Amino acid sequence: MTTLKVIKIGGNIIDDDNALNQFLKGFASLKAPKILVHGGGKLATKLAEQMGVEVNVIEGRRITNQATLDIITMVYAGKINKNIVAKLQAYHCNAMGFTGADGNTIVSEKRAVNTIDYGFAGDVKKVNTALLEVLLKTNTTPVFCAITHDGNGQLLNTNADTIASELAIGFASKYKTELYYCFEKNGVLLDVNNDDSVIENIDVKTYQNLIDTDSISEGMLPKLNNCFHAIKHKVNKVCIGKTDMLFNTQIKYTTIQK
Repeated sequence: MTTLKVIKIGGNIIDDDNALNQFLKGFASLKAPKILVHGGGKLATKLAEQMGVEVNVIEGRRITNQATLDIITMVYAGKINKNIVAKLQAYHCNAMGFTGADGNTIVSEKRAVNTIDYGFAGDVKKVNTALLEVLLKTNTTPVFCAITHDGNGQLLNTNADTIASELAIGFASKYKTELYYCFEKNGVLLDVNNDDSVIENIDVKTYQNLIDTDSISEGMLPKLNNCFHAIKHKVNKVCIGKTDMLFNTQIKYTTIQK
């Protein structure tokens, strides 16, 4: 079975032109079929402040009213996504930019209001892979931003980690899927202040032990929950670390498998 790499990059790369260029040059050289998912970085916040739109983030999630949705659509699906696609073309990697609305690829539902009203925030319901399969077979790389739709004309701000996880799950029966979360740390750390304290392998049993002993920082738990959600739904493995892990298997990073 062919391997498909689903790779998610975050704001630490998006906000650094040199780091983004270096990463995209390496990404373009990866021979296996691949999908790129990117977060939003700081540009949306900067633009909102310039436009006088209040920025409200709770527990790491952006509260998305109509004005905020308009801004992130311009920034995520417009400037950032098209800039990445153009750079990949320059590195001879044919790429196509997507929100979940394009080709009806990712359908979400507006998050229900419990204790917090996140506004136009979406939780993924379904990934439609048919169009993406056609593109992958022609060596065209899909590039997704963190926006989906509800099927009724409404765009929704959707967590990029979740989009990457759901895309990997959507392809798990057709490819040997590998999910890569690239961020600023070397991996999941036993000591958040020591970048060398990487936990190199985590499975279901060791993860529960790490939770029981409070060995995982609270901020990592949502990302790890996405990882195990993917593993539970037949994604072959999930890797967490710096972008170097894609190009150098000798460095330390975290691998999550059953």
